Amino acid sequence: DSERENGYGGTDLYISFKQKDGSWGTAINMGDKINTTGKENGGYVSPDGKYFFFNRRFVIHWVDANIIEELRPKQ
Repeated sequence: DSERENGYGGTDLYISFKQKDGSWGTAINMGDKINTTGKENGGYVSPDGKYFFFNRRFVIHWVDANIIEELRPKQ
């Protein structure tokens, strides 16, 4: 999570993907399915890989972890 210009507000959740050369790609804002004008933070994937959990205003939220693949850059 980070507070950056051009975010949705407060802190937003971002994701970065490992590149073929082993380096990490640029952080990608997870978009309006996750981020709001509030503060989102503490994102993690469930051990079974099915759900993405995060905190918003002291409440735990979750979505299908497929959102991660939707954000993965096409190579």
